[in-house]
Amino acid sequence: MQIGTGYRLRTAFGALVAATAMAVLTAGPAGAADTTTTFTVTGGALLITAPATADLGSGGPGSPISSALGAVTVTDGRALLAPTWAATVTSGDFTTGGATADETIANTLVDYWSGPATATTGSGTTFAPGQANAAAAVPLSETPTAFALTAGVGNNSATWNPTLVVNVPAQAVGGLYTGTVTHSMA
Repeated sequence: MQIGTGYRLRTAFGALVAATAMAVLTAGPAGAADTTTTFTVTGGALLITAPATADLGSGGPGSPISSALGAVTVTDGRALLAPTWAATVTSGDFTTGGATADETIANTLVDYWSGPATATTGSGTTFAPGQANAAAAVPLSETPTAFALTAGVGNNSATWNPTLVVNVPAQAVGGLYTGTVTHSMA
C-alpha cells in the first residue's frame, strides 16, 4: 500500500496546527504593559513641649525644695532613616521682690535630673536619659542634656518627668521666687 501525498500533507498540517495551538496556550499575555509607580512619604517636624508653669512647693532657708516639673515630650515626626536628637535644659536665676543680689537664687543652686522615660514610641529606638537618678543631678547652669535619642528608625517620641532641686541658701530672703526653665533641641 502506498501512502499518498494528500495523507502526508494532512499529517504535516495537523502537526503544525497542534504545535501552533500549544504555543498559543503557553505564551504570556499579549499586550502586557508595565507602569513605574511612585509616591512620597513626607516628614514632619522635631518638636518639644513642656509645662507652661510649675510650682515646686515651699521650704525654708538652708533646706532643699524638690519637686517634679511635669511631663516634657519630644516628638520626632521627621521620618528619618537614622534619626538622632538631644534635648538640653537650662534656666536663668530665680528672683523675688526687686531681684537684688539678696533676692536671687542663682541657677547654680538648682539641680536637674531627668529620670527614666515615662513613655516612648518608635521602631528600634534607643533613648538615653541625661540623668537616670537623683545621684546624677546637675546644676541648670551647666545646660545639661535632659534626654536623647541615639538610635532608631522613622518617627519616635519620648516623655519624661524631670525633677528640680532648689538648694535654698541659708541667707535666702523670703518670697515667691520666679525663673524660667527652658528645654531646647540641640
